[in-house]
Amino acid sequence: MHAHTVLTHSPSTKVTILERSPTALLHNQGAGVVAGSETQEFFEKYVRPGRDIAVTSQQRLYLDKQGGIVEGSVDKRQQRMTSWDLLYRFLRWRVDGMAVEEYFNDIKAIPVNSGSKAEYLNGCTVSNLEDLGVSKSIRVTWKDKSVKSQSADADLVIAADGGSSTTRRLLKPAVERKYVGYVAFRGTVPETQLSEAASTVFSEHFAFYHTQGVQILAYLIPGENGTLEKGHRLMNWVWYVNFEEGSTELDDLMTDNDGKRHAITLPPGGMKKSEWQKQIKLADDVLPPQYAELVNKTQQPFVQAITDNISDENSFMDGKVLLVGDALAGFRPHTAASTGQAAFDALTLGEWMQGKIDRTEYHERCLSYAKEVQKHGVMLGERSQFGRHPFAS
Repeated sequence: MHAHTVLTHSPSTKVTILERSPTALLHNQGAGVVAGSETQEFFEKYVRPGRDIAVTSQQRLYLDKQGGIVEGSVDKRQQRMTSWDLLYRFLRWRVDGMAVEEYFNDIKAIPVNSGSKAEYLNGCTVSNLEDLGVSKSIRVTWKDKSVKSQSADADLVIAADGGSSTTRRLLKPAVERKYVGYVAFRGTVPETQLSEAASTVFSEHFAFYHTQGVQILAYLIPGENGTLEKGHRLMNWVWYVNFEEGSTELDDLMTDNDGKRHAITLPPGGMKKSEWQKQIKLADDVLPPQYAELVNKTQQPFVQAITDNISDENSFMDGKVLLVGDALAGFRPHTAASTGQAAFDALTLGEWMQGKIDRTEYHERCLSYAKEVQKHGVMLGERSQFGRHPFAS
């Protein structure tokens, strides 16, 4: 998002993206995304994909343990739901010209992708940032796929390297990413596989269930190849379960089929069958039948350890290094705002580049957004997992 913003407002600027992943294409992460107002605004203003990017949820509601709708819980508020994969493909198309015609097979004509492109380098691990002095550049040093050291000088470094940001660790080593006592199981199920009871509750609804120490939610997202066609979409679900830090249970869960212990995310296909069978049994015991059905029908679940991180600064080395998105503040998923934060920061950068706001206002806006939403996410998560939700069963 930030690369595209820079290229839009300064087409002659040379933009290089240092991507940690060694593969040229980040494959579908199996994740649904709530497309909030900031995300929609960014795509409308900058990406202009020439097609809709989201499924509309017509209302929010809460279920009880028996699968009935909790009285007074229905909120007829529309929300937009999309997928990580769809957003990623369109952004790569805009930023570095990656072909998307074959992926988006429901588009008859892809809009012309004119404009400057970024250089996209994979398998890069940043190791050092050196300020070359006032009014001079930042020297960025990284190791490439062959573990060979590389460096380049930049007028601006945008650190969009996630909750475990290497850049933040170099600049603010005291800021830690901390596990908060629970994980999120995630998965998808083709909507055609849903029973009538599940489809009635979940289809184009944002549905939740709360009980002591447990929250689960579900919503429709685009299907394979980004399709929005009914009958071809996916039901995306997220299930929060408490696991004590340092416990044998957490270690067993986060250790994959090859014996590797994952710190934050256990990717699709990595979970041991024995661990998934435990969760299926738990789902049958504690969840409403419609949610238990989703868990039972999921073929490629994955797990994310929920964490907190936030920096009290987003500008370093005289404004030549910026922390953005999750690198600045990691939001708990309850906010449904991590993608929104990336979009907000990129939109605000665009206003700064256009002269609509000054540097001070850019920093204040991004920091204020980060602090407010991060604090709200902590409140939502603590209430969900360790407190009492108003619609809890």
